[in-house]
Amino acid sequence: PKGELLCLLGASGCGKTTTLKMISGFLKADKGQILIDGHDITELDPEKRPVSTVFQSYALFPHMTVLENVIYGLKFQGIKKKKAREMGMEYLKIVDMEEYAGFSIGEISGGQQQRVALVRSLITKPKVLLLDEPLSNLDAKLRVKMREEIREIQKKYEITMVFVTHDQEEAMVLGDKIAIMDQGKLVQIGRPEEVYLHPQNDFARDFLGISN
Repeated sequence: PKGELLCLLGASGCGKTTTLKMISGFLKADKGQILIDGHDITELDPEKRPVSTVFQSYALFPHMTVLENVIYGLKFQGIKKKKAREMGMEYLKIVDMEEYAGFSIGEISGGQQQRVALVRSLITKPKVLLLDEPLSNLDAKLRVKMREEIREIQKKYEITMVFVTHDQEEAMVLGDKIAIMDQGKLVQIGRPEEVYLHPQNDFARDFLGISN
């Protein structure tokens, strides 16, 4: 549903990232349909889809400044440079990064890079924001902080998000709903407490059990 955060949860190799790549268009689906807002996007090229992805590796451009990274996607939407820069500063303000606008990517920390990657994806106003284990490169304390920030931004701007993680606690904290995957299949989908208290099968029970 619109404005919800869905966590795709499962062990490594169960198909979470594959699912994300099909939604974003980097992988072609063998069959079935991908619908966003009632529109079939199954055959659309990645750049024509109303989605944006935050990768595990952040995928920032090292030769560009923080601001240039943030506004990179706007030039494909025909937004003039001056306007784009204004928007970029506005979005950097959301994550308290405006003072780093002129820094190069190598001069900022991992947590700051994560924030830049997040606002770079948000600024193009995607209908769906896809996040592929975006916090796995951060230390434990920073992960918790970034988790809260993502949740706050998601709620405030009512962004529809699909968040891939193999971390049960992360899914329980972040997700409006959790979709548990096992070996390429969707095992169960529901609100965190639903999935936790009423697991559909042994796998769902065992996989979520350790976060009690």
